[in-house]
Amino acid sequence: MQTTTPLQLEIARINGIALHTPDETLSADELRQRACSELLRQAAVAKGLLSGNDVATTDGVLSEEASSAVEALLEQSLAIPEPSEEACRRHHAAHQATYSTGERVNVRHILFAVTQGVDVVALRNRAETTLLDVRCHDGNNAEDRFAKAATTQSNCPSGAEGGSLGWLTVADCAPEFAKELFGHAEVGVLPRLVHSRFGLHVVEVLQREPGVEQSFETVRGAVAMSLRQKTYVTALRQYLSLLAGEAALVGVDLDAADSPLVQ
Repeated sequence: MQTTTPLQLEIARINGIALHTPDETLSADELRQRACSELLRQAAVAKGLLSGNDVATTDGVLSEEASSAVEALLEQSLAIPEPSEEACRRHHAAHQATYSTGERVNVRHILFAVTQGVDVVALRNRAETTLLDVRCHDGNNAEDRFAKAATTQSNCPSGAEGGSLGWLTVADCAPEFAKELFGHAEVGVLPRLVHSRFGLHVVEVLQREPGVEQSFETVRGAVAMSLRQKTYVTALRQYLSLLAGEAALVGVDLDAADSPLVQ
């Protein structure tokens, strides 16, 4: 009788350096993040900023020396010009809600947590199905589908309260969550899943209290910082793309999406 050998998962590598152990399964985002970190670590070695004896790890965590070397590498390699006064004023005029203070939203959510070993595809399918269901019944007071779904499906303690998070300000939220909630006019179930470090959220905005718009002079520093950050992200993506083009990549696709490293 013929026997078959179990298929082994391909180990992703950057220039021959493994990004994970044979028995470790990573999401595409986690794999890209490790790949980007390793590309930068190797570039720091090539530039003489880091000893060639620095040992690459398979857990994605850089050594303290490597982290410092990567910071020095990016400082040398990325040219980040100061935004002009005109660019800052244009940005402020187009994003006045972003620079308002005191905005509050009354929110409830259903959290589908991304945890170690979870089937992300199946989780997303569940989240999207739930989003469709509660949107179809949005505003139906006869049966609060949202509260029911939160009670039975949410991985957040707020599920016991029908998903209610109460009144929130920007300071109360993770940045990626706040970005989806504040500075918008939407009320009701958002037509998209909200991604955060905790997982996937189905979100309903029950009420909004607008903030007070701040003058350009008041928030000039914050506007300039925001534009610098945008320029930095673009420059870092371009630099990583250049490094990836010169490297031997196995089992990882850095063109598939923006790396979490630079989001």
